[in-house]
Amino acid sequence: MEKIEKQLASLRIAKRSTLSEEPAYLLDIDVSKPAPSESSRFVAVSCSNKSIRVYNRETLNFLREYSSRPGTLNGVRFARACDSAVFSACSDGTVKCWDIRLATQNAVQVFSGYPSNVFISFDVNCSDLIICAGTEKVEKDTFLVFWDARGVTNCASTTKEPLGVYSESHNDDITKICFHPTSPNLVVSGSTDGLVNVFDINKDNEDDALTSTCNSDSSVSFIGWSGKDYKQVYCVTHDEGFCWWDIAQLDTEEPITLLHVLDVRDAVCVENDSLHYLVGGLYHEKADKLFLIGGTSTGNIHLISCSIDGLSLVGTLGGGHSATVRSFCWNLTDESLLTGGEDAQLLLWKPRAVERSLAKKASMKIASSVQNRVRVHNSSLKSRKK
Repeated sequence: MEKIEKQLASLRIAKRSTLSEEPAYLLDIDVSKPAPSESSRFVAVSCSNKSIRVYNRETLNFLREYSSRPGTLNGVRFARACDSAVFSACSDGTVKCWDIRLATQNAVQVFSGYPSNVFISFDVNCSDLIICAGTEKVEKDTFLVFWDARGVTNCASTTKEPLGVYSESHNDDITKICFHPTSPNLVVSGSTDGLVNVFDINKDNEDDALTSTCNSDSSVSFIGWSGKDYKQVYCVTHDEGFCWWDIAQLDTEEPITLLHVLDVRDAVCVENDSLHYLVGGLYHEKADKLFLIGGTSTGNIHLISCSIDGLSLVGTLGGGHSATVRSFCWNLTDESLLTGGEDAQLLLWKPRAVERSLAKKASMKIASSVQNRVRVHNSSLKSRKK
């Protein structure tokens, strides 16, 4: 833990992206997956103006922007085997893939859902073979939709139909999907219905595929895998709660819940500062430690350590953002950190870096689609509990 504290304390801002002509909240970040001997070349960011922006990983120079108006692009993921292929789910009922080597604005592949589908979450499995996307609730239906992703960059502007769907396991918007880091057949989904479901998609049907259901008792905003061999799952909720389960204990008499915190803001002591929200989580493989990322409305970033005994503050990064931080991507290989926020800034933090310009941008006073959706979820959740 001391080493991680030192790593965090040594982080300084190395680069800032230049402000776009159309500023937007930066809602999701992913970096390209390099070969073992190389470093990541690209950063992709999902923005509140319904676009995906791509930057150079080292310089943060802007490279390309993809739009799907009038649809809204949700989330961003690079393929693991091809660092130029980037995916995003779209509210028009598709998942789109672009090849950032090409100058065209057209997706190289479109994965189409069913007519009523509005996709708000998705992920690509670790072997780049399967894509899964989650829908908003339409009438009484919510779906997990699956596609075969093979050969994605070899097909020019082709459309793929789904392999199939799961339709019985959630009854509200599916807000997050996360494939297992090393087992391509395992996927976890989270929803505003409070459920976190783990599936083995190698099984023949949805009932058999659903291996575990954990209840967060709140609307799920973030999910992930943790622990040695990644046999644990965790979630963050829209009302800043945290749940952590050990699914390896399913067939034993041991309890699967490792920790359940109703409101992390009340559980973590931050001296001379405060904790206003959670952004998400990260499992540190080398340290075998799960961390949460949170922050303040003025842009400070808090790193929180998780143990079965509770939560504790590891350290704070300040002086970077001037408004709420919405997204992060921590590269454990080179100990660098990318953060994006409501001040429309993308920041690259590196150990002992020196930034040439320290000018912070003012906060943007615009309403993002994610923020609006969270308000709806919180109010609907309260009405259901009454």
